[in-house]
Amino acid sequence: MARFSRIHVFSEMERTGLVPLFYNADIEVSKTVLKACYDGGARLLEFTNRGDYAHEVFNELNKYVEQKLPEMILGVGSVTDAGAASLYLQMGANFVVTPVLREDIALVCNRKKVLWSPGCASLSEIARAEELGCELVKLFPGGTYGPGFVKAIKGPCPWTNIMPTGGVSPTEENLKGWFDAGVTCVGMGSNLVSKEVLANKDFAGLTETVKNALALIQKTRV
Repeated sequence: MARFSRIHVFSEMERTGLVPLFYNADIEVSKTVLKACYDGGARLLEFTNRGDYAHEVFNELNKYVEQKLPEMILGVGSVTDAGAASLYLQMGANFVVTPVLREDIALVCNRKKVLWSPGCASLSEIARAEELGCELVKLFPGGTYGPGFVKAIKGPCPWTNIMPTGGVSPTEENLKGWFDAGVTCVGMGSNLVSKEVLANKDFAGLTETVKNALALIQKTRV
């Protein structure tokens, strides 16, 4: 069962503006990445469902979070069907992110009052997601559409909350572009938890990058 309500999860997404996301098959490496992001100030993290036995890694990570990182809100991403969503909800996922709009996932998550964020790429998809009770839509792939798309959507639909994923990097220019356009938060994957960070085990550097990204987001919002 989720430890955090969907209202709390959304509030933290809105407050911090950043959702790091990553996948690694090694449980100990994944714990270290989680701790590095947490030490940098991140309070949400999306573990992507991308490898064989990913659910087993997630299960151990969530136990670790509950014991060692009590304020960390751990969710799951790359979920493509209701069965996978149900599995992760049984393991305590606090939010579910999908690459596509799936109504079966909406029903599963809404039934247990867990925040879900579907990948949308048109105003029609966004409108349908909101009709299904979605609080935050994922713009995916974000880099393909860009901040201009967000600005265009926010014009007629100022109530829409958008989280771009893909094409987001921890630089002032990139973050300013997204937040000036009106995003609620950003999802940041390989540009944050990069192959170089993992190869060099530069977890202290990851902590600093997360800290700097959060500071840039707050600066942009002022």
